[in-house]
Amino acid sequence: MPRATSTRRRLVASGIQLAALLSLPAALARAETENLKLGEPRPFSFDWLVEHARNLARREYVPPPRPAPEIVDQIDYDAHGKLRTRPDFALWGRSGGVFPITYVHKGRFFPKTVRLHLVDGAEAREILYDRSYFTIPEDHVAAKLPPDASAFAGFWIQESRREGSWWKREPWVTFSGASYFRAVGELGQVGLSARGIAVNVAHPGGEPEEFPDFTHFWFEPCAREGDPQIVYALLDGPSISGAYRFAMHRTRAVIMDIDCRLFLRRDIDRLGIAPLTSMFWFAEYPSRDRFDWRPEVHDSDNLVIWNGAGERLVRPLNNPPRTIASSFFDENPRGYGLAQRDRNYDHYLDGVNYHHRPTGWVEPKGEWGRGVVQLIEIPTNDEIHDNVVAYWLAERPARAGDALAYAYRLHWLEFDPFFPIVDLARVVATRTSRGGIPGQPRPPGIVKFWIEFDGAILGSIPWGVRPEVVVWASRGEVSMRRSEPVWHTPRWFGTFDLAVEGRDPIELRAFLALDGKPISETWLFQLHPELLPPL
Repeated sequence: MPRATSTRRRLVASGIQLAALLSLPAALARAETENLKLGEPRPFSFDWLVEHARNLARREYVPPPRPAPEIVDQIDYDAHGKLRTRPDFALWGRSGGVFPITYVHKGRFFPKTVRLHLVDGAEAREILYDRSYFTIPEDHVAAKLPPDASAFAGFWIQESRREGSWWKREPWVTFSGASYFRAVGELGQVGLSARGIAVNVAHPGGEPEEFPDFTHFWFEPCAREGDPQIVYALLDGPSISGAYRFAMHRTRAVIMDIDCRLFLRRDIDRLGIAPLTSMFWFAEYPSRDRFDWRPEVHDSDNLVIWNGAGERLVRPLNNPPRTIASSFFDENPRGYGLAQRDRNYDHYLDGVNYHHRPTGWVEPKGEWGRGVVQLIEIPTNDEIHDNVVAYWLAERPARAGDALAYAYRLHWLEFDPFFPIVDLARVVATRTSRGGIPGQPRPPGIVKFWIEFDGAILGSIPWGVRPEVVVWASRGEVSMRRSEPVWHTPRWFGTFDLAVEGRDPIELRAFLALDGKPISETWLFQLHPELLPPL
């Protein structure tokens, strides 16, 4: 049954006329809140929130409350999973807004309190915490929390009520912990996370990373199927405050329009705008920690950039021997993201469905000027750590007193959007082996790269013609450049040998060309010789 038809039938059955419903947004905001305890109404708008954040930055930073930390720290992963919002206390759980909103309880990994508000026209009322909102067994450690201590740590946006038992399904958006949030992609899985801001990630001077928090959220009711869910957020941290507006669209995927206003209390050396955070442990190419029964383990396997000059870049991720910061200079970038390109289950063999992890893509709105897409890769020896961060770092230094504004669209998709699939081939895998020619003595110190390309344009290559493999290396001699079809598939390999000496990283760049014209995106790779097996 079409979704819209199902929704109309429910409205008619409940005696509510659709036209009347759409004309009463204030009534929607109040619907089904009888069970919730609400504070007094106060004026609210995004302009008010922006001014509030501006004024907050002029005052000394006050961290969010962390009541009863000795109890909260005992609420581990398993204990936290038993704490769910009771359906009768979900915001818009039975009627009103399209998407019910449930609450994340505090726990070891989400120890700070957030405050939640319901927007009603030009006013907002705080949703006051009550223990009865959650399923807290009497013998659960959370029952020991003081009754007057709020345990809101974030929220989930659930699938529409039209889907039936929404409280038995996974949410499509989650906000919890510092300024982290994530959404499901087209394949129905969550994976990488986004953040409101990144402050001094892997600072070269050793300064600790700062994790500002979303401390307050405001929810507008979503009146109609197809409309976005609007959420506002207040960001606060020792060096920065900010006001955010999220317009979140639930389609086959999730698309978020994000507007933010940022106000700096202090100078920030690395102010990461529109950051994405993910996990990469190992893939097809060498890794020092590749001692596992699975062929690959990662939430994302590539950084992808569409730069201001129109060039398409793909950089396979590394689990490096030490923390590495890579900067890709640009002016007015068209987009960047952390992608999961490998969609073959047999390459993971894991029930957590790594092959369905979403690609996160940042589409800037307006001109962002000069700067870099910066990639931070941190060593890890397990899949539980998010060790990869990508963000935009403006060329202009971020100084105390600055007021900044950014707008962008964040896509949670299967593949990075806007790719010219007819004109360019994608990189789908990077592999390595010993150099030289099979059946002949292998030359020492040589590694062979196999770059696997896929795309419709490869099907137009005339029989007997081989594309040129164009390669550049920051050091080391490149030889044996060759392209060849991947037999029984529509794909092609671009291969070359590289003489490796020393331990310093080697930067590589390659693409396929036909008649002097690129027919693939540009592959970038950072080779760490110390990760290679003996050659």
